[in-house]
Amino acid sequence: MASSRNSEPPEPLSAAAGDCLRRNAVFTGQRLLVAFSGGRDSVALLHLLGGLRGNFGYSLEALHVHHGISPRADAWREFCQRFCADKGLPLTIETVEVERNAPEGLEAAARVRRYEALARSDADWVALAHHRGDQAETLLFNLLRGSGLAGAAAMPEVRHLGGGRQLIRPLLNIGRAEIDSYLQRHHLDWMEDESNADTGYARNFLRHRIVPLLQSRFLAAEKKLANAAAHFAEARDLLDELAVIDLAGEPPCFPLPLSRLGALSEARGRNLLRFLLAKHGVQIPSEQRLVELLRQLKEAKPDRWPAATFGRFRISRQRGKVNLDQD
Repeated sequence: MASSRNSEPPEPLSAAAGDCLRRNAVFTGQRLLVAFSGGRDSVALLHLLGGLRGNFGYSLEALHVHHGISPRADAWREFCQRFCADKGLPLTIETVEVERNAPEGLEAAARVRRYEALARSDADWVALAHHRGDQAETLLFNLLRGSGLAGAAAMPEVRHLGGGRQLIRPLLNIGRAEIDSYLQRHHLDWMEDESNADTGYARNFLRHRIVPLLQSRFLAAEKKLANAAAHFAEARDLLDELAVIDLAGEPPCFPLPLSRLGALSEARGRNLLRFLLAKHGVQIPSEQRLVELLRQLKEAKPDRWPAATFGRFRISRQRGKVNLDQD
């Protein structure tokens, strides 16, 4: 038997991704689809999962969403086609239309269209390349926009995508520097998104200005922020269990009898609304807007029909029920 001291240490990304796949029971015969933008993170993920196929027995494919926002969108598509052809991986290109003046903003609207495209896939698993740095940025972004505990929980490792599909983030516990090292070791090219350098976008401002500043002052700040998000997620799960109790047998969907909210304290009423909105894919509103929404739903006179809009969704009260409609 060869000495373990002479064996090479496992590739950090492979070890982390393999642990994630085993933890979530990704197994032989399942179809795994990678959301493939052609950027550094998705290149690393697709290459990495290609190398793990022999250990897990899944089939692997990629999906590139072409929304045409960037002037280099066609170059991104062509890079993805060349990369997948070189690796012998099936690639689907899906073109989507993004409303330039969407109420939720162009970036958020594009994100919605990407997720819709991913949800239309018939794969068992949809893999995204979010990593620990993304998790830390998401936590800060959500806190600064006034989100509650659900927003502070940031991104889960796994969540339901609908239609029996699961979304999985195998790199969520991996740092950006480790991904860069992986790309260098395997001599992988990628496409650089020119918008990533624009600190006019809130997330880019956090990524390029705030997180490095925190890292320079607080040891392992990025990792600690990501760990905090995991603790918040645990607390959120407990509050979700409380929301189910507060439904008192009602299904977790709209329309919701107004009497359910009326029977709860303000804090538990907000928690129930957060839970139901998240179930329906509504972007979590700020705490201030949630407080005002609950107040209007509970206190408006019977001849009034209060309503509030969150992106493409409209919440209203009619005839003793809280309704949710989508444009």
